[in-house]
Amino acid sequence: MKHIHTIILTIIFLGVFVLSYAQDEMKENYWNQFRGPNGDGTVTSINLPIEFNETKNVRWKTPIHNKGYSSPVVWGNQIWVTTAREDGSELFAVCVDLNSGDIIYDIKVFDVLKPQLEHPDLNSHASPTPIVEDGRIYVHYGTYGTACLDTKTGDKLWERRNLKCDHRVRPASSPIIDGETIFLTFDGVDVQFIAALNKNTGDTLWLEHRKVDSDFEAVLRAKGITDTEKTKKEKPNDNRKSYATPAIITYNGKKQLVSPAAEVTISYDPKTGDELWRIRHEGWGWNVACRPIFAHNLVYFTTGIEKRLVAVDPSGTGDITDTHIVWSIRKGVPEIPSPLIVNDLMFMVNESGVASCVDAKNGNPIWKGRLGGKYWASPLYADGKIYFFSMDGRVSVISAGRKFKLLAQNEFDGEFIASGAVAGNTLILRSLTHLYCIEEPNPSEIEE
Repeated sequence: MKHIHTIILTIIFLGVFVLSYAQDEMKENYWNQFRGPNGDGTVTSINLPIEFNETKNVRWKTPIHNKGYSSPVVWGNQIWVTTAREDGSELFAVCVDLNSGDIIYDIKVFDVLKPQLEHPDLNSHASPTPIVEDGRIYVHYGTYGTACLDTKTGDKLWERRNLKCDHRVRPASSPIIDGETIFLTFDGVDVQFIAALNKNTGDTLWLEHRKVDSDFEAVLRAKGITDTEKTKKEKPNDNRKSYATPAIITYNGKKQLVSPAAEVTISYDPKTGDELWRIRHEGWGWNVACRPIFAHNLVYFTTGIEKRLVAVDPSGTGDITDTHIVWSIRKGVPEIPSPLIVNDLMFMVNESGVASCVDAKNGNPIWKGRLGGKYWASPLYADGKIYFFSMDGRVSVISAGRKFKLLAQNEFDGEFIASGAVAGNTLILRSLTHLYCIEEPNPSEIEE
């Protein structure tokens, strides 16, 4: 009897071990949203390749049709991206097999009757990064619509096409999920709001309009523009539009939805949409693109064209601009690529290819170094190294330390606007034309 009891306990232990191992394996194989599992560009993966190019350490390379700037997301053995016709008339979701690079699904999600066509060089019609979870992917195209797809069949489970704004230069804010709620951001030149939907049905839980008093003309005059009427006519309400993805933080046991908009960054109660606090942006404080980061009990975000980075104590209520900014800097701050934080260090790259490192606790500069090229994609961190992806097709790898140390510069034929993703020891890159799976072959594959 004792022997049987021992066998039963052993079987239970092995079952728990196998389940735990399977869960760990799945965790290693997901990059579920813009900027990864933590939403901050960091991942615990090790053994990512450092040196690679169009042929070296490329497991597979798969063409992605048409045009999209959205970053890849990964769940299990599926990689998803969105793309669109050049003229925005059709919007797609594409699923690629992680192991083979074969296309599993190529789904036309929406037809668009009147897509925006201004400034085609500045954005795509499929720039928001999807968010994926077990069995479902949520694809978002801003004013053109949002849909939930079944990842096992490709079927559309629900859609919303009645949340509208005038992005002017097409959408870019990515959706995020907390619990049963998916949050969508709409900061157009006409209306600005954030919407919370039930992720299972697409029904609206709450919708909160931005309440911002602003004086576009006063900002223009302060910046030395005398013919303000001409500027306002050429770019009406340009100070209202923005493209940032929000972040959920937990401070003192309570969650906050920190949502950068044009002219202000606002923290909301994610359950109700009630405003908790706000920070006013100085000067050209619009066209915000970076996603906020929470570390050291501070919220870090940038303010768009003004290229100002602020570290905010999120304990206040109301307008805390004059009371809760702990430090701020402008030198080397990017307008589009999001920064990342590793321990006490903050790393970033600006659009002109200058990387820099500052102390995350006080903003004091530590180093700067030139990578070269032009950057819109956000960097990622893994295993002591930081990867930067340039529009010139260069992937630079540096050491995440207190001294600038360039480890490798890898050249590709394509352009990188989408940020990279990670699945285990594999790097997933999306250029303007292809999806790449980058990894070092194991010894058995080399021997064969």
